[in-house]
Amino acid sequence: TATTPVYRGGSNQYTGMPANANMFQFRRIYLGYNYEISKRFSAEFLLAAEDNFNNGLDQQSKTPATAGSAGDILANGKFAPYVKLANVRWKNIWHGSDLVFGMQNTPAFAKQGRNDQTAEEVWGYRSIERTITDIRRTPSFDMGASLQGWFDNKGNFGYVAMVGNSTSAKPETDNYKSLYGDLFAKFFNKRLVVDLYQDYTKSVWGQYVPVSSTNAHLGNNGPLYRDRNMTKLFVAWQTKMLTVGVEVFHNTLMGDAIVGGKDGQTYYRTTNAMGYSLFVKGRIYKDQLGFFARYDGYDPSGNLSNVAADKNVKTISFATSQYDATTKEQFVTFGFDYTPIKNVHIMPNVWLNTYNSALSNTGSNAAGTKYSTMNSNIVGSAGTDAVYRLTLYYIYGK
Repeated sequence: TATTPVYRGGSNQYTGMPANANMFQFRRIYLGYNYEISKRFSAEFLLAAEDNFNNGLDQQSKTPATAGSAGDILANGKFAPYVKLANVRWKNIWHGSDLVFGMQNTPAFAKQGRNDQTAEEVWGYRSIERTITDIRRTPSFDMGASLQGWFDNKGNFGYVAMVGNSTSAKPETDNYKSLYGDLFAKFFNKRLVVDLYQDYTKSVWGQYVPVSSTNAHLGNNGPLYRDRNMTKLFVAWQTKMLTVGVEVFHNTLMGDAIVGGKDGQTYYRTTNAMGYSLFVKGRIYKDQLGFFARYDGYDPSGNLSNVAADKNVKTISFATSQYDATTKEQFVTFGFDYTPIKNVHIMPNVWLNTYNSALSNTGSNAAGTKYSTMNSNIVGSAGTDAVYRLTLYYIYGK
């Protein structure tokens, strides 16, 4: 149940859900197959249908919610699986390194075959919620090629390097590629894990942007340059009974803030986003009962005050909806994990996401000028989406 029908936090699962909505839903369905072609080659294939739900009915008008639907929904409202993974692995193309080509997990996420200790896997509760960087749409999978290797024979130190389209399951739409890199180390019999990740993606480079039609005589604004780069550090201590982890990232989004000036021109400004995630999980009774808890802090408003302080600012919007710099968020989840038999998990849990405006209460810049934003309805306000769930997670096959 969402306590308020908020239309904000465009990256979370319950954006736009009407208040007091309730439903049974599939949150994620995977159907895959791994095949060992030979000692040197293997293949991986995975179909996925994720976040499959409509945003429901408005409780007053009884009409479809205006925010539309989310997840992999066809125009007729039915679920639609898509190809998430389809790759071939050439093992030990040279000593200690594999070459992987095709649709594959990016180095920031799980099941690389070499680094099995990313934040995704150590957290281990994707059925409850994705990692903080995955929520912000850092690609968890992409079409491309990667090298994955160990620096030692025990798998304590290694790397993953990848180049991809940066479009996940969609075909390439431009000439730009994403570069991904990851270095990891494991200490104290692999109890301590340290993972450092970096990526870089261009989206627009040198494209001329015209002014508004009413000021066409002023000519072009000039070339637009837009890219994104993220640095992420993950550290965890894990034992059989208790695991504690922390993930921290910094993301620079060049040219992502779109400023409409009072002079009729459009300007592009850089913003910065930071986030951190703290989690703990453990066992209460043998392998049958466990617990988990997590807190995320997310602040995408870096440099927003400098952008908004310009006396020429009339409107502000953002090219990347997952990094709307006007809204800070805090996420909390906690619950229990009851495992009656292996591979079947019954998990009562609470999902909370709180929103706070990064703008002033008046919606004014330093010069006292009013301006509008893509989320002007939350200027100076706060709200919480509260969802109470019973999650059933099971694995069939091996």
